[in-house]
Amino acid sequence: MTINFDNVYLKVAATVACKDEKEGNFGKLYDKTYDDYYIGCKTFEQAEMKMIEDSVKIALDKENLKINDIDVIIGADLSNQVTANSYSSVKFNRPYIGLYNACASMCEEFIVAGSLLQNKEIKNILLNVSSHNMTAERQFRNPVEYGCPKPKRSTFTVTGAASAVVTNEKTDIKVKSVSIGTTTDLGVTDVYDMGSVMAPSAARTIYEHLIETNTTIDDYDIILTGDLGVYGKEILKEYMKETYDIDLKNKHEDSACIIYDRKNQEQVKAGGSGPACLALVTYTDILNKMKTGNLKRVLLVATGALMSPTMNNQKLSIPSISHAVSLEVAK
Repeated sequence: MTINFDNVYLKVAATVACKDEKEGNFGKLYDKTYDDYYIGCKTFEQAEMKMIEDSVKIALDKENLKINDIDVIIGADLSNQVTANSYSSVKFNRPYIGLYNACASMCEEFIVAGSLLQNKEIKNILLNVSSHNMTAERQFRNPVEYGCPKPKRSTFTVTGAASAVVTNEKTDIKVKSVSIGTTTDLGVTDVYDMGSVMAPSAARTIYEHLIETNTTIDDYDIILTGDLGVYGKEILKEYMKETYDIDLKNKHEDSACIIYDRKNQEQVKAGGSGPACLALVTYTDILNKMKTGNLKRVLLVATGALMSPTMNNQKLSIPSISHAVSLEVAK
């Protein structure tokens, strides 16, 4: 399902990231970076909360906004019950909606925010998304202290946070449309092979978005997926061709494949992952290129593996969801 908007715009964005991301391809573009996973806090969960709070402050300061200028806050992360954003929301003291669609949450936030902005009483919505390598690994696989070796197909959860303000006030970047994905499950059970899990749902969402908007691959300067990784990226390309007879050509890139310097960062394996992966790339490299005219129309496709350790232990496969957001330079 695709929804078109006439009055939804991206006002400002801010990014913060940790040491591994700092050493990646966009390290110089982040607004703030940290040198360790604790970033001065007692626990990893509290560190993630601090990242959210820092990114919010930076985003607001960029536009001389106060927290009371924000009508609604929407937050998403990987922790149980959206823990990091829920706890941070107490400090912000604004109406709050917590969302969870795993690594597809960034685009899910745009879907909800764009719909809310159709209400003329709502003018500014703050979108927060975060992930932390240590909390995610402990929750979904094994604590890193176990030292479990990981296969090459595994991805490395991004540690960072991003905040963005969307508004009904015209800016340079317009949120043209959003596409709500459909849950897909092709029977993959490997908790390390997220690329195979998510590629089919990404393909389905891209295909349905093109059909429902009467557009083609060539109408976009880039189609940027969230965190398929190097193997999932190839699966998507083949799946699109075989299932939908669509050639992605050179239009597709995956955030997981470019956020790190994989030649010098062996620990990231197949690339990045986590809700913050797509956000850190979009709000730095992609927005910079849109503002300079190098990109005019972008399709973001956030990919999420709806993995539950409980259900995986019951031998059930992993469902996936992907949502899309079309951004374009406002005329």
